[in-house]
Amino acid sequence: MMLDSPALPIVSEHAGRRAADFLALCKPRVTAMVLVTTAVGYYLGGTAAPLDYVRLLSTLIGTGLAASGTLALNQYIERDRDALMHRTRDRPLPDGRVAPLDALVFGALLTVAGLLYLTLAVDPLPALVTAVTTVTYLFAYTPLKPRTSLCSIVGAVPGALPPLTGWAAARGSLGIEAGVLFAIMFLWQIPHSLAIACLYRDDYARAGIRLLPVIEPDGSSTGRHILSNSFALLLVALMPTMIGLAGPIYFFVALSLGLGLVLASARLARSASAVDARRLLLATLVYLPLLLIVMAADKLPVSPW
Repeated sequence: MMLDSPALPIVSEHAGRRAADFLALCKPRVTAMVLVTTAVGYYLGGTAAPLDYVRLLSTLIGTGLAASGTLALNQYIERDRDALMHRTRDRPLPDGRVAPLDALVFGALLTVAGLLYLTLAVDPLPALVTAVTTVTYLFAYTPLKPRTSLCSIVGAVPGALPPLTGWAAARGSLGIEAGVLFAIMFLWQIPHSLAIACLYRDDYARAGIRLLPVIEPDGSSTGRHILSNSFALLLVALMPTMIGLAGPIYFFVALSLGLGLVLASARLARSASAVDARRLLLATLVYLPLLLIVMAADKLPVSPW
């Protein structure tokens, strides 16, 4: 005779929800973006054909672990501020579904595991780049958010480093090409992050986060920063062709995408409206993946020296 065990589905359902909450701490979409840009950096930095896919996979595993852990630690640090914002108050920590100590241990273990894995399975240099990403994100950008609008500039640094992790893993060194990749990623983040800040100005203000759209009354300074960085990005994004990293097809695609982004930025700078902020956000989301795809597709042979 078989006895029913209704407790088993309940336990299984609870375990599934628990796993989903810890996964949410890792911000899967952000981690996926980190992995994509890391993979692009690895591909662009590779000098051998075919690529060492085992090394690439190891790079992505280590980077994914470290990125997930860093994002979990960020949510641990910002749990009180997240509770004040409508867009973040349902996250596992402010909602009480995950205990702060559990999130702290989880994030720390993932981060350390990722850095150790990169060091041992790939190379110390990509591990160092990833460690700098973690440190600047958690101990520079995050503490500055309630203190100064310069946090957007500081926060663009860790966001621009993942391609350098990939490049360092493929080449074992960094150079001018890696610096250009960093500059593209850095400049892209300013209009992207400020467009988001324009859309969620009230939410950020409620949490005391001093982004530029929060602290200025009319949006004029925000518009100038967005437009100037978009124009700088237009110029810097042409450099991969100039330095022999990508070919002429990339040049014309980068020019077209850059002009479109400058136009969207100019519209927001003129109107300071939520509609134009949303259009700019969409433009940035289209710009970066297309730019990276075409850069990779039009890659020129890279000298190993």
